[in-house]
Amino acid sequence: MFTALKIVQFISLILLLLVTGVFWGTWFSLSRSIEKTTPATFLENGKIIIKNLAVPMRIMMPLTIMLMLAGLWLYPTTGTSGFYLNVIAFILVVITLLITVLIEVPIDNQIKDWTVATLPADWKALRSKWQLYHTIRTFTSIASFALLLSSILFY
Repeated sequence: MFTALKIVQFISLILLLLVTGVFWGTWFSLSRSIEKTTPATFLENGKIIIKNLAVPMRIMMPLTIMLMLAGLWLYPTTGTSGFYLNVIAFILVVITLLITVLIEVPIDNQIKDWTVATLPADWKALRSKWQLYHTIRTFTSIASFALLLSSILFY
């Protein structure tokens, strides 16, 4: 029988999979070689990705976090291994959101206004900072997903 907890966990897991997939796909296909792209390609790709992801991620990330929090609230027994895996998964996805909102989005907002002719002198440093924090948030989201899945499968 499906309980409210199982339904919330299932939806949370699917949403977290989608969020993590966005980060993983970008990291795996683009950011590992971002230093090799020309300024024009960097700007074109960056602007397209920013435009495509801004609205969906603004919905998916908070919804994921809210449902994961609901899963914690519905969890039947605190103090168990499963509960603590959920707590750590929740903390990691919040860290992922904070990296996104406090570091990545402000850089994205700068990139949206750049042209090849108006690239700031420190654009490569900003690109490197974006890439570093994108890597961190990719792996915090993967870890969050793995822990949430583990808590559902094994506890």
